[in-house]
Amino acid sequence: MKIQAICRADAQTLPGKTSKTGIFKHALSGPVMVDVQGIVGDAVCNRKHHGGPDQAIYAMGSGDLDFWANDLGHAVEPGFFGENLVIEGIDSATLCVGDRLGLQQVTLEVTAARIPCATLTARVGDPQFARRFRDAGHPGFYCRVLQSGMMEAGESVTFTPYDGTKLPIPVILQRFRPNRLTQEERAAFLDTPLASRFREMIA
Repeated sequence: MKIQAICRADAQTLPGKTSKTGIFKHALSGPVMVDVQGIVGDAVCNRKHHGGPDQAIYAMGSGDLDFWANDLGHAVEPGFFGENLVIEGIDSATLCVGDRLGLQQVTLEVTAARIPCATLTARVGDPQFARRFRDAGHPGFYCRVLQSGMMEAGESVTFTPYDGTKLPIPVILQRFRPNRLTQEERAAFLDTPLASRFREMIA
């Protein structure tokens, strides 16, 4: 398990839109600084829904990109979905909130699934893509940065599973409708280190 790519973006405008986005990410070479806000220098334009300490890093596994390459019918380059990291040997469909990824200097903790938005739909060019993305169960995952430092593509990653209540990443996509959660589901969600934006919607 290792870092396949580290990606960053400058703010750009989607065709037909006026607001700027940081979804157009590209792979970087050499060491990159990571702090509690994420990849230093990365554009985060909509801070209502993106960024912040609990969603500092958006990552995809190589298994996720392989799935989407097959689904879309073309190669999917690192950064295509706006992800900061691509980790070889991981598939977000198998991860849970609270799982940890350890690098030489940096430690990440999984906090939530990526919820599809209008920007992602426009990026892919398919008006129905948000539903496809939600149903597929390969959304990638957000992380908080527990330990800041430098990281670099090719660096080994150590996986440590969360030993508390299991909240799988695909379940967040399938069940996260705040008004529809049962009391048992709500309690289970809150019994994990779930990202604060998600916690606020169900607390």
